[in-house]
Amino acid sequence: MVFMSKPIASLILAERSVPRYTSYPTAPHFSNAVDAKVAAQWLRDVPGSASLSLYLHVPFCSAICNYCGCNTKAVRKEEPLDEYTETLLREIALMAEATPARRVTDLHWGGGTPSLLGPERLLRLWTRVSACFDISPAVEHSIELDPRTVDQALVEGLARAGVTRASLGVQDLNHHVQVAIGRVQPFEIVAEAVRLLRSVGIEAINLDLMYGLPHQSEADVRKTAELAASLNPSRLAIFGYAHVPWFKVHQKLIDTAALPGAAERIAQADVARETLVQQGFDVIGLDHFARPDDPMAIAARSGALRRNFQGYTTDQAEALLPLGASSIGRLPQGYVQNASDVAGWRRAINAGKLAVVRGVAFSDEDRARAAAIERLMCDFSVDYGTIAQAYLGRLEALDDADETLQGLVADGVVEVDGRLVTITEAGKPFMRLAAAAFDSYLKAGTARHSVAV
Repeated sequence: MVFMSKPIASLILAERSVPRYTSYPTAPHFSNAVDAKVAAQWLRDVPGSASLSLYLHVPFCSAICNYCGCNTKAVRKEEPLDEYTETLLREIALMAEATPARRVTDLHWGGGTPSLLGPERLLRLWTRVSACFDISPAVEHSIELDPRTVDQALVEGLARAGVTRASLGVQDLNHHVQVAIGRVQPFEIVAEAVRLLRSVGIEAINLDLMYGLPHQSEADVRKTAELAASLNPSRLAIFGYAHVPWFKVHQKLIDTAALPGAAERIAQADVARETLVQQGFDVIGLDHFARPDDPMAIAARSGALRRNFQGYTTDQAEALLPLGASSIGRLPQGYVQNASDVAGWRRAINAGKLAVVRGVAFSDEDRARAAAIERLMCDFSVDYGTIAQAYLGRLEALDDADETLQGLVADGVVEVDGRLVTITEAGKPFMRLAAAAFDSYLKAGTARHSVAV
């Protein structure tokens, strides 16, 4: 029987609290049952032939923006950066010793602001990575950058390190919004950063934007999207601001009364989407956009798009190794996360041990539910019966999702044909609610999450 959706009639859906599903199980369900000893065994068991992705986390910024949800802190001296670099050098070697796998196909620097390390430190770290692992000639080597820190010396260092893609944090290009979020960054600075990167051959440019910010209007979002598109990036991501002051205390600097309501957030997301589609970008999943010839757009069309802690990705590696404080990895057996505090991370590495302090082992059911969630988030549809049969040997194993899904049919978010779930065009902003239907941890959990849109 086919259940067709009805028009979405309520904004209540937009205010529901659900995870972003960059992983499943989600981070609130990690525990100390997975520690350095468990991680070491898991790493030893990764096949030598496995492809690897490396994530290097640098938890420092020159200042903390009011909206920030990252695990980072402000530093204004060189010593913490020197100490962090030395420890990271040791961790790279330690990680390489821990696993027989060597072939790296993806490498990503995140933060914080990784470029705060500067070209010399970044090159030292890249040299160590290259010495300890086999870097694929086709590696995607990406880094997150604050446009305000990009200069000629930095881009030349990035080019020498073989960086192929740069993601620039833009957020919004209206002065009054920038003041409200504590990040004043005129368009000219962003444009110059893009120019400098391209001048050294780094042509793949991502721009990260946000909606739902204080004092932000639909017109502000449209202007930002148009200006960003004028720089001809290969990809853009537009994230809804997650106001979680109980988790990130500095967000209390944000004037809650100035935040857009649910209806305004939906309208802003729609405006951003319409603007970028008009500019020739393909819609990728929930919140990404790409030029039709970009590898991400190609992956989306072919059903090869993936989702990880950085959002949507083309990364097909069989294991993701975590490097740096708070960094999260994904091994075939489960998720692992390093100590979040730099001091604790450093003590472990200096003692010659992995810094993993928490994580979660995958059950067969976790793998099945993760696959259903990922395909729904990437493809806008999933046949969860086929997934249940493949992972659990029972076509009906994930049928507990049906009650929630039928509610979303009534709300106009999805259409259901047997066990085939398809997100409606109107329901795409509410995709995370459909994914939550497969989350067996959510009802039992007490974790607080951001709103759905």
